[in-house]
Amino acid sequence: MGNPYDPYGQQQPGYGQQPGYGQQPPAQPGYGQQPGYGQQPPAQPGYGQQPGYGQQPGYGQQPPAQPGYGQQPGYGQQPAAYGQQQYYGGAPAGGGQLAEWGSRVGATFIDGLILGVPVGIVYFIAIALASKVAVLGLLLMLVVWLGALGVGLWFIYQEGTTGQTIGKRQMGIKLVSADTGQPIGFGMAFLRRICHAADTFACYVGYLWPLWDERKQTFADKIVNTLVVRA
Repeated sequence: MGNPYDPYGQQQPGYGQQPGYGQQPPAQPGYGQQPGYGQQPPAQPGYGQQPGYGQQPGYGQQPPAQPGYGQQPGYGQQPAAYGQQQYYGGAPAGGGQLAEWGSRVGATFIDGLILGVPVGIVYFIAIALASKVAVLGLLLMLVVWLGALGVGLWFIYQEGTTGQTIGKRQMGIKLVSADTGQPIGFGMAFLRRICHAADTFACYVGYLWPLWDERKQTFADKIVNTLVVRA
């Protein structure tokens, strides 16, 4: 006779009752339950990982790079080579050093000796010859002035293409562009020599300007945007 309290014929086990032979007990969820065969366990957050906004990387994961001081250049950016000087429109960066005023004066003095001594000697010879043979003396003076012009243009060419004259090379300094840190070329070097006329105004104060200027520039350097730095 059927159980009047079980109209469908399904006997429910009571408290503490065990299921019959061949019957599996229903899965009870609870702490530490293991998933069945073929089921994947749910993804667990990594060590120290916080879900949602401000999520922290899991154990063994690298945090994303944060921009700031000492940041490495991104993809496609090349870092400056070891020992290479960088320029950013002002004083040289990355360990560069502006040339001192005394070094610039020494380089100018050396260049002046190289150009002036031979020219002066030949010039006095030309004057002596002109007092006896006027035509020969005048021709010799012309040769002297042409030679001085040629040597002066050669100095400008060396300064524009390499950044150094003989005097600058001996003093360990060179002329560069303030924007690129590279030699400025013959044309700009020639223009800079012309702009030295501005340095002669007011008792040659432009030549003394590097003594107190932050970038150690003469007026000519400021006009063409150049720097004289340690080589």
